[in-house]
Amino acid sequence: MDKNSNAYTFIFAIIMVTVIAGLLAFTATNLKPLQEKNVKAEKMQNILGTIGVSDVSRDDAEVEFNKYIKQQLALKADGTVDAETNAFTLSLKKELKKSDAEQRFPLYIAEKDGKTFYVVPLYGAGLWDAIWGYVALDGDKNTIIGANFGHKGETPGLGAEITTDWFQAQFAGKSLLKDISAGFTADNFVSVKTVKGGAKTGDAHGVDAISGGTITSDGVSNMIEERLARYLPYFKNN
Repeated sequence: MDKNSNAYTFIFAIIMVTVIAGLLAFTATNLKPLQEKNVKAEKMQNILGTIGVSDVSRDDAEVEFNKYIKQQLALKADGTVDAETNAFTLSLKKELKKSDAEQRFPLYIAEKDGKTFYVVPLYGAGLWDAIWGYVALDGDKNTIIGANFGHKGETPGLGAEITTDWFQAQFAGKSLLKDISAGFTADNFVSVKTVKGGAKTGDAHGVDAISGGTITSDGVSNMIEERLARYLPYFKNN
């Protein structure tokens, strides 16, 4: 075949595309287990970070996770436990597309220094794309002891500030309920909200919003309120 002909060029291009596509598929298939392992380790690191277990390497993540996380529960909307569902493998992105009755809500119960903590996964919407995170509650199930957040496409220096230490540290010590003695009812549930212009001193339910990142800040508020409200039935009965 004439190497200068259009037919030769066309056939050569098809062969090259096929070979490259095959190599890419082979590489992706072989790297998938490693990628899944890294995603799993990062998730464990983030959960542990909310209860103050930091500086855990990815190689040690599973050992440390199993050391501190004593229960992994998949809750139903009424607060009862779905024993047949693996809480760790639940995708909140997929769960949020289901009805309330069909959704399952993962909860991690941790023990550290003789104390019990409850870690709740979060998922919501920022300005440009999804945001997510974890909030850890003290044994009273009312007081936040730690939080961390992530995002897919928020603006650096603005909405992306939700991943910074200064923003996340504000949530420690904040309360979910107006009055803990009144119990875990919808009327008593206030949640924690970002406040544009800054939260007032002593505000038990407010943190400073990100300057210039109002929509992302509001997304964090909405995410925490929507997700944490789902756990009131469990907290009330346990």
